[in-house]
Amino acid sequence: MDLQEKAISLLMEYGPRLAGSIILLIVGLIAIKWISNIIANTLQKSRLDASLHSFIRSIVNFMLKIVLLITIAAMLGIPMTTFIAVLSAAALAVGLSLKDSLSNFAGGVLILTSRPLSVGDFIETQGYMGTVKEIKLLHTYLTTPDNKVVVIPNGELSNAKLVNFTAEKTRRVDIVFGVSYEDDIAKVKEILTHIVSEHSLILQDPAPLIRVFELADNSVNFAVRVWCQGENYWDIYYDLHEKVKSTFDNEGITIPFPQRDIHLSHFSGEYPATIGREK
Repeated sequence: MDLQEKAISLLMEYGPRLAGSIILLIVGLIAIKWISNIIANTLQKSRLDASLHSFIRSIVNFMLKIVLLITIAAMLGIPMTTFIAVLSAAALAVGLSLKDSLSNFAGGVLILTSRPLSVGDFIETQGYMGTVKEIKLLHTYLTTPDNKVVVIPNGELSNAKLVNFTAEKTRRVDIVFGVSYEDDIAKVKEILTHIVSEHSLILQDPAPLIRVFELADNSVNFAVRVWCQGENYWDIYYDLHEKVKSTFDNEGITIPFPQRDIHLSHFSGEYPATIGREK
């Protein structure tokens, strides 16, 4: 049998299988995409935490593609024992070469099970601050206040120190205001108390704290500590600074700032006889 006849024989034997496998691959990928969209819509309507949505979609998508690959291998007539052996060897090789990715995958599972953060939380970690935009299999995406996207590997994030600013519903705003030693501290405390009580976003339970905090070198420092809903933190922070400055100006309260007095004496141009001499 010449080469041409062998080629025709192989084509007649494996051609239909190959064509069927290609069709199955195309149809399978379309079906996987369709199923993924159905799962995404179902998750959005469910009460499941938004942090898990992307993770579940990724897992399901990966598993469906593995099933599709095994089905195509069976259609081509590849023995399952041989295929599984090859797949296991390939998985081992890929695992060794992608150990960092596997670490990130394990970190993603740990994040989603221990729940130190969720989508929508404002956090600080690895030197970055931002809102958690998405938690994927290998990486977590943050959006910074100036609208930059920070991608952090889950392996590092699961082992890093993390501050979650929105884990609790309420937060405390801590501000220190300094006044001059010549000012009446009773009057200053009365002014600060009035400003705090008038602000509609400041909670009265727990009660605000306004006390002399420190007798510093150049000022008497008052600590103002008030509680608020987490989303109102920055509004209150900025409002208090503006209101205190304008009220202090109107009431004649001095906000001290560093000053240095320099005294100049007349110099005759003649140096003392001791200058330049060795002792």
